[in-house]
Amino acid sequence: MNCTFKQHILFDLDDTLIYCNKYFGFVLGEFFELMHHWFGEQTLSTDEIRQKQIEIDVSQVSRTGFSSGSFPHSLIETYRFFCQKLGRPIHLEEEQQLNKLGLSVFEHEVEPYPGMVETLETLQGEGHKLYLYTGGETAIQQRKIDQMKLNTYFNDRIFITQHKNESTLEKILQKGSFDRSSTWMIGNSLRTDVVPALTAGLNSIYVKQSDEWAFNMVELQHEPQSPLYTISSIEEIPDIINIKIKSEQTQRTLN
Repeated sequence: MNCTFKQHILFDLDDTLIYCNKYFGFVLGEFFELMHHWFGEQTLSTDEIRQKQIEIDVSQVSRTGFSSGSFPHSLIETYRFFCQKLGRPIHLEEEQQLNKLGLSVFEHEVEPYPGMVETLETLQGEGHKLYLYTGGETAIQQRKIDQMKLNTYFNDRIFITQHKNESTLEKILQKGSFDRSSTWMIGNSLRTDVVPALTAGLNSIYVKQSDEWAFNMVELQHEPQSPLYTISSIEEIPDIINIKIKSEQTQRTLN
């Protein structure tokens, strides 16, 4: 490939390259069972519990960023809310059980999405420069990176932050002197991947997941001024990038 058309491609990690949300789903299933056991299934519906947990979870992450304590906090605070609402005593041992349950989500083995390796190898082989830009605590995210051997593709071009937003992305772009017209942000979060990328004038690929975390879902306020593509599989990425490159080559030839 002509190096003139080499692209800089930033990838999100969780629920873009590797599974994440489904493990939270497993833990929430156990949480609902515990709540029904403690309060009685006729007293509280699963939907009631889930809506309160989502409310608390999204509020907490919005304030503190991607911290490992946010998820167990949301379980405990949901438990406390219903204890107070229904006049049930709060038991320390039950809170400790919920804290342990919430933290267990980070102990799952890392599992790549179908086509992860092939997609990264294709893009790397075509001469593009790959970057990893992920939200979370360094120790937790680094463990996933190491298990998936992602340094093979990203080397030292890895950014881990608890606050994944427009400001953080802008600092990365300015420090790296990125050419924004040939830079891409690829991720499953409208809030932390797509909106910051469009605000920064980057190309963006939204990897739409069927069961998305509520925190990631926001409305796009304006018609995007830079390219935005929506896909359901990361295996579609190389073709999208190549089509755009060919279109730009054609335009330059005509001009």
